[in-house]
Amino acid sequence: MKRNMYQWLEELTRSNRKAALPIMTYPGLNMINKTVMDVITNGQSQYLCIEALAQKFPAAATAVIMDLSVEAEAFGSKIKYSENEVPTVIGKIIAGTDDAEKLKVPDVGEGRTTVYLNAARLAAENIKDRPTFAGHIGPFSLAGRLMDMTEIMIAMMEEPEIVHLVLEKCTTFLIEYSKAFKAVGANGVIIAEPAAGLLSPEKCDGFSSKYVKRIVEAVQDQEYVVILHNCGKTVKQVDTMISTGAKGLHFGNAVNMTDILPQVPDDRVAFGNIDPSGVFLNGTAEEMKTKVDTLLNAMNSYKNFVLSSGCDIPPGTPLDNIDAFFQALSNYNALHQGN
Repeated sequence: MKRNMYQWLEELTRSNRKAALPIMTYPGLNMINKTVMDVITNGQSQYLCIEALAQKFPAAATAVIMDLSVEAEAFGSKIKYSENEVPTVIGKIIAGTDDAEKLKVPDVGEGRTTVYLNAARLAAENIKDRPTFAGHIGPFSLAGRLMDMTEIMIAMMEEPEIVHLVLEKCTTFLIEYSKAFKAVGANGVIIAEPAAGLLSPEKCDGFSSKYVKRIVEAVQDQEYVVILHNCGKTVKQVDTMISTGAKGLHFGNAVNMTDILPQVPDDRVAFGNIDPSGVFLNGTAEEMKTKVDTLLNAMNSYKNFVLSSGCDIPPGTPLDNIDAFFQALSNYNALHQGN
């Protein structure tokens, strides 16, 4: 369903009530009696997971699964699968210049990309009370999976031309993938670029942000907005994240949001950052309420803050903890209504 996403963002920031957009799909597995393997290989099953969560929780938007193996698999990487664990990339497929030069940019539709496109299409068509966000990996994080993270960090210093060649191919594919999500009706995309959190601000500029900016410029408009996710130690990276042009910036729990929000201009929306593992998965409902209340009070003066998880919420997360997350938000809004 098409909607004015600039207006949606403006409404989030103009409201006296704080909104929440946790990145979650896996927590719906038990609600529909499916496994991780079911939802990462079948778009209909993934959509049912998204729908179940949308019916139960008042999140500001829905999102497809943040699966950082999909794009690498399309390029030819081997993937480790299991019924109830998130898929991971095994090994590298680029060991030098020859491999980089021979690397073929896949067509959108190869591998499991159709699964995620179908999930986004079904969610956009059927969940009409809120936007649907697609999701894909960022260019540097994808290149790191193709080359191996240790190897890419060395190559950035010794053979940067190889890294840029791979980044060019990754970016070319990601632009087309994001355009495909836009074509099936998604209202925006969350670009997950966690590996960029390992870089200095200068390296982040040259090896991540300038490529993310090309994706943003290719797809972002009034009907499709980009949220850039980086769950690293991003306090010194805020400026380079802003330089991408992404309308939304999503931060992980490695940082304190009080160090982030003073750097974020009013025309961008900042999302974050309750610990997905330590609190959502392994915490208690009471701990969740305390963490959310503390964060919301710290963010009280920032109109452009939206409550979220620090990253994708893992499989096996108790629904009681998600209930507590939204209950704490509701309690905060009731207390501060009209302030």
